[in-house]
Amino acid sequence: MDFHPVERASEAFQQSLTAEEIEKACRRAFSDAALVSAVELGTGMYNNVYRVTLASQVRPVILRVAPPEGRQFRSERHLMRNEFASLPWLAVIAPLMPRVLAADWSHEVIGRDWMIQTHLDGIAAPEHLGTYPRTAWPAFFRQMGAIARSVHDVRGPHFGPVSGPGYATWSEAVIASLEEIAADLDGVGLDAADVRKVAAVAAHESAVLDEVTEPRLLTGDLWTVNALMAPAAPEPVITGVLDFDRTWFGDPAADWTIRMATAKADEREAFWEPYGVLDRSPAAVWRARVYEARHLGAIRLERHRLAKADAVHESYGAMAEVLAGLT
Repeated sequence: MDFHPVERASEAFQQSLTAEEIEKACRRAFSDAALVSAVELGTGMYNNVYRVTLASQVRPVILRVAPPEGRQFRSERHLMRNEFASLPWLAVIAPLMPRVLAADWSHEVIGRDWMIQTHLDGIAAPEHLGTYPRTAWPAFFRQMGAIARSVHDVRGPHFGPVSGPGYATWSEAVIASLEEIAADLDGVGLDAADVRKVAAVAAHESAVLDEVTEPRLLTGDLWTVNALMAPAAPEPVITGVLDFDRTWFGDPAADWTIRMATAKADEREAFWEPYGVLDRSPAAVWRARVYEARHLGAIRLERHRLAKADAVHESYGAMAEVLAGLT
């Protein structure tokens, strides 16, 4: 097999599989597996991702491998299993998503969760959107708004991560998430006092959070980095969407997609044309600050994982601004 892993430092969070481990996974998924090549794609920041070519398959497949369980944060535990559990709920956008060909949580083959998916055609949006004039960009964000709207219209059975634990109220789910992030920050030696203060404020004002009474499906992480585009269309066309491992049920305004859509008043304003009007009531604005604090806590953990010390430091100033608006 022609094998091309990404070279990383020994202390890096992501660690590549061996060629033998990839072969074992493919043999479990495909009884007639004869591997031609495996190329690790360096685009993901959490899972290891490989494009695998098999002699028995016309098209390549994608092998995604979760981090070892001992390296996973509490707030990010079993994300791949959460994505797998989300697939029936994401049926509304199934034509845009890769299909799962095999999944294995047993750890019998390589000691980590893994799944094999179909390979989607298209070019990553961060690479391709810029090849169009900015006047064409609104078409891309209209499509993103339509995708988000269709996902957010799905009603769920509980609040919290799709695979659980489930909560009866939205405030319980939000506070539990903040407490998990704080515990993870403690675990890596970072100050979590500001995240705990947000959790305390959220608990005190839980009635405002609990004005959200209907759990809706949230994408968790959908934005340009997780979108694929047609390579030669006359205007931007989204052909695929990826990586739904952070899905949960709750207030659509808490979704990362909404956070990014509201970040700037530029071409992304077109997002709202198919999506609809965002609630701007005082209660909704207050809740949005809580959601931003949760995003900042998760971002702080990711920056630590990526060894971006300066960016970790910057997160404390951003969190202080959010807290000032909450208290």
